[in-house]
Amino acid sequence: MLSRFSPGTRQYLLVTGNYWAFTLTDGALRMLVVLHFHTLGYSPLEIALLFLFYEFFGVVTNLVGGWLGARLGLNRTMNAGLILQVAALAMLLVPQAQLTVPWVMAAQALSGIAKDLNKMSAKSTIKLLVPDDSGGALYRWVVLLTGSKNALKGTGFFLGGALLAMLGFRGAVGTMAGALTLVWLASVILLEKDLGRARQKPGFRAMFSKSRAINILSAARLFLFGARDVWFVVALPVYLSSTLGWAHWSVGGFLALWVIGYGLVQASAPHITGRGQRPGARATAGWAALLALTPAAIALALAEGLEPAAALIGGLSVFGLLFAVNSALHSYLIVSFANADAVSLDVGFYYMANATGRLIGTALSGWVFQLAGLEACLWLSAGFAAAAAALSLALPEKRP
Repeated sequence: MLSRFSPGTRQYLLVTGNYWAFTLTDGALRMLVVLHFHTLGYSPLEIALLFLFYEFFGVVTNLVGGWLGARLGLNRTMNAGLILQVAALAMLLVPQAQLTVPWVMAAQALSGIAKDLNKMSAKSTIKLLVPDDSGGALYRWVVLLTGSKNALKGTGFFLGGALLAMLGFRGAVGTMAGALTLVWLASVILLEKDLGRARQKPGFRAMFSKSRAINILSAARLFLFGARDVWFVVALPVYLSSTLGWAHWSVGGFLALWVIGYGLVQASAPHITGRGQRPGARATAGWAALLALTPAAIALALAEGLEPAAALIGGLSVFGLLFAVNSALHSYLIVSFANADAVSLDVGFYYMANATGRLIGTALSGWVFQLAGLEACLWLSAGFAAAAAALSLALPEKRP
């Protein structure tokens, strides 16, 4: 069937298929761990700590992974991500008594490395397969890949819950490991061998970006994802469960639907921001400024005594729409700004900043919520988004 397409399109479809398969298992694994360890009596904060290494190793992996992609080729880093995810799943197949917190944290660390190798490889590959001067085509293809990934991650939340109910924890994990092994074998055989390899092998210092535009965009990305995770990762689900009394399945289902909707909006970003238009500094800063107003408005609504569930559901819907557009704009800009030779270096550095923002947001989400409550997390989110908007004003309007 793939033979009907051009070589470039075939490679794009293979990369996208890899990314989709990985994302489904990534979302399902997160939900499996959350639900399984909740049944074992772990608190929400303790469960969140299980994912701390997942975020931390994302910082390291994106930085080193971009360098490896330029030296070895993006096909190898993508395949490495797939097989490492299989290994992470296999680690969770040990007997129940051996599923200790350090063991699960180690498995999550391996999964975090795998995820960021896979993501960096997929995003970098688009730069090589779609020309930047193709009338907005690069913008559309980037946000389609990114948006579909997030929609599938939310679908993975449902998949994890369904597999847990039907097969139990070990059966669900084993099924995902087997399916992903088949995807890895197909990827090893079909992906181009030298995809993304730089003509001149970069030195270790090349991991750090020398481009002013990419440095600014990376800093803005850090604050953008910090703005989301500082209230979304721990504070929001704990608040919904403990303060509003939502059942755990209701919290998980609501967040899964939010992620799916966020991904669908992200894939539609070119229609929202103007079809065929390639965004620059003013558009990126404007959308980030709108995003900053949303958590501030939710915090004010809660302070004024409005119905908390209505304020949070309505506010989170607006926040999701605006965050999806912001994320899509950023995802396009990094691919556009990246140097075509050794593109993975620039993309890896950028997603290192992304992972740092998630790590900071995750840590602050639990700490600030425990000290000062959800409203404080929302105000901090507004400040982070405002910082992203201010930094975006320094971006160039066109590709440097």
